[in-house]
Amino acid sequence: MLSRLAGRARALEIILSGDDYDAQTAERYGWINRAIPDAELDGFVENLVRRISVFDQQTLSETKRLLNRTGIPEASELLESRTAFISGAVSKNTQEKVSKAIARGFGQRGDFELNLGHHISNIE
Repeated sequence: MLSRLAGRARALEIILSGDDYDAQTAERYGWINRAIPDAELDGFVENLVRRISVFDQQTLSETKRLLNRTGIPEASELLESRTAFISGAVSKNTQEKVSKAIARGFGQRGDFELNLGHHISNIE
């Protein structure tokens, strides 16, 4: 859940603003591990895979099991989030806004998609 990654206040900001966030902000907020320039990504991934691959498989599995005790939401939390999302997505108000967004370019290559956070806030 986003609030576990970024904290409650930032999760509220991210979700309620509907804004677009660059990688540096997402990293600073704890939403992603790190922002890496495209030119450095392949080398970073190759190095990470090489380092992880030298560890004992049982040790890796046990480490993941221990970290998952507090890092993964309970099934009931996921279901509650899913239910709330679906309820909001099928509401009359949301459906009206989605129709207006589609008419303005939502789901199509162009300025609306590239600047979604800005445009979404201007749909009445």
